[in-house]
Order: sequence, then C-alpha cells, then structure tokens
Amino acid sequence: MTLTQQIITIGVVVLGTMLTRFLPFMIFSKNKETPKYVQYLGAVLPAAVFGFLVVYALRKTPIMSGSHGIPELIAIGVLVGLHLIKRNMLISIAGGTIVYMLLVQLVF
Repeated sequence: MTLTQQIITIGVVVLGTMLTRFLPFMIFSKNKETPKYVQYLGAVLPAAVFGFLVVYALRKTPIMSGSHGIPELIAIGVLVGLHLIKRNMLISIAGGTIVYMLLVQLVF
C-alpha cells in the first residue's frame, strides 16, 4: 500500500467509526421518546449476542471426546454460577475465562 492509500484507508475507517458513534444522537433527539422497538432491541440484544458468542466459540469443540470439552464445560458452569450469584457480566466472563485458562494450562 502506498502512503496515499494508507491515509485514505485510515480516513475512511475514522469516518465510519465517527458516523456509527454520532448517528444515534443525530437520529434520536433528547426531546422525543426513544421508539419502542429500539428499547426492545436494547433489552434483548446483549443476551442474544452473548449467547451467539458462546455457540460460536464452542461450535467445533469435541464435547466428551477424551479430555476435550471438559475444561469448556467446567468454565461454562463457573461462568453461569458466577452470573447467577453476582449478576455482573464482567465478573462472570472474567471468572469463566480465568478458570478455563487455568484448567487448560495446568490440568488438562
């Protein structure tokens, strides 16, 4: 890539990022109530995306094939348990990730 192409690419990426950040504030003003469908999407999308990421991450994991799949299942159990106890997504994800990495590096 030439320097000109790099500058154009960076400019387009910056413009796209700024547009996605500012567009909701330009479309939905403070004076009007947010439409019901946007409120609905704000309520259901975080859980849907989280579920999709779990399915995507585990799609090629051979569950119960030797020792494969056991660390993943234990980490998912810890993640769910932490979320039920603490109700904090960050703690749940961090706890599940730490448990998984410890199991993979030290046990299995």
